[in-house]
Amino acid sequence: MNILLIEDDVDLAHGIKAALNDNGIEVTWVRRMEYAEQSVTTDSCDLILLDLGLPDGDGLTFLAKLRRTKSTKPVLILTARDSLKDRLAGLDGGADDYLVKPFELAELLSRIRALARRSFGLVGQTIELRGICINEAAMKVSVNDQPVSLSKSEFLILARLIKSPDRVITRRILEDTSLIGSGNSESNVLDVHISNLRRKIGDGIIRTVRGVGFVVDRVINDAIQPEKP
Repeated sequence: MNILLIEDDVDLAHGIKAALNDNGIEVTWVRRMEYAEQSVTTDSCDLILLDLGLPDGDGLTFLAKLRRTKSTKPVLILTARDSLKDRLAGLDGGADDYLVKPFELAELLSRIRALARRSFGLVGQTIELRGICINEAAMKVSVNDQPVSLSKSEFLILARLIKSPDRVITRRILEDTSLIGSGNSESNVLDVHISNLRRKIGDGIIRTVRGVGFVVDRVINDAIQPEKP
């Protein structure tokens, strides 16, 4: 998962970023509304954490602009505004959740997981797409109801791709995912994992976007030839 964090409090942002990174979540952090608008346009994020009191405007203004573009990206407001009126303004303005500062990082992670379950096709503890079923809690995968054995790195890469269908995930993000804790920086490691995944889950699921990364399409494109393992 890739999260856009819009927060002008440096210490709080560093704490949130570190906690999310420790849980395998990529974080793009910006401090101003103008940079947030640029990031939403140019970067691929799955979820937005939004502070309301920004140096160059109110976060609700950013949220209103986002929803006018018909964006369905989940937005979790993080703010010190704790009145009922403020909560209603945030939720009625298009936010998916509202968390009042100060908060425990464990609760923030729980709220993020809940939004992911609602927004990325998770059913209970599972993700399902094109015959592939992933149980993140148990780290189990099945293809057309048949169990498939994956290494930890293969599992993490597949889960990252499946949770963002139709979205190209860059090599850098997938390399970071596959090399967590390994210390191995050889450039062909990701290609080996992708090749193993194609062999195990079948051709035509993971598509290569040359020079960029990989993608899992929601629907099979008959014009695209399957990649060979």
